[in-house]
Amino acid sequence: MKVAKKLIQQMTVPTPFAVGDTHVYLLKGDTLSLVDAGVRTEAAWNALVEQLKEIGYKPNDIEQIILTHHHPDHTGLIDRFDRVTNIVGDKNVEPWLARDEDYFSRFEAFYYEYFDANGVPSRFRSHIDKLRKQLVWAGKGILTTVIEEGDLLPGYPEFRVVETKGHAQSHLSFLRDDGTFIGGDHLLHHISPNPIMEPPSEGETERPKPLLQYRDNLEKCLSLDINVVLPGHGKIFTDVEEVISRVYAKQENRANKVLSLLKEYSKTAFQLCEQIFPRQIESQIDLTMSETIGQLDYLENRGLVTTTMEDGVIIYHAN
Repeated sequence: MKVAKKLIQQMTVPTPFAVGDTHVYLLKGDTLSLVDAGVRTEAAWNALVEQLKEIGYKPNDIEQIILTHHHPDHTGLIDRFDRVTNIVGDKNVEPWLARDEDYFSRFEAFYYEYFDANGVPSRFRSHIDKLRKQLVWAGKGILTTVIEEGDLLPGYPEFRVVETKGHAQSHLSFLRDDGTFIGGDHLLHHISPNPIMEPPSEGETERPKPLLQYRDNLEKCLSLDINVVLPGHGKIFTDVEEVISRVYAKQENRANKVLSLLKEYSKTAFQLCEQIFPRQIESQIDLTMSETIGQLDYLENRGLVTTTMEDGVIIYHAN
């Protein structure tokens, strides 16, 4: 589907994930760039090559890759473009592209402590191995240009960088001066992205609170005069305020459900997770716990819950 003819071209590639297809965007200008790079499969590569061919390009024409965030379905093919000399993104993309073992060890250690502190039974520890297993779908490379809030995209001064942390600590979006918003997974029409838990930044001790970040950055988006969203998944859309309102309502309903469960009796985050996600918890402990603790962070931020520590485990109480 063509968007803003002669400048942005949407292309769509398959993924092996439940989220389904993912979009990448060809930016035409003084530099020919891709925003995001699909997932590391031959099916995705073949789909991308074919779509490039349909619009008169081949992989060797791509000179730069710009990343919205580090997840595998957005970085997978970065090392398949021989002429690319510049990979652009948030600083937190770097350890994933470079396969930084020190970072991965710290990530795993955080999750072990995080699981223990939230009452997650030891049988779920094997799920932490998913961190490395998912790298088979991710691209390898070197982040050559770091961008952050307020910067202009290299080669595209009409695009301003907008920090949109929440779904990932590396998440950025890109706003053109006409209100076109390349949003990665921050704004999606059909689903709400998971607020995924990640460890504290190096040198910090407090973990991020991704749902609070996500809500803050949704609020920011309401002030940006966005006219059209080019998302990482799903359809292009213009009803930005309605989508954000729907996300807020869905999230607040979930938080109210958590609060009602806590009013029955105090619980650990894992006990709540079992009640909220009885079917998904065994196979998706990382995502379901991230979602549950996101709601608890929100309730705690509003003064509706408090915590105590019992035998090294955090207990949540309704106020």
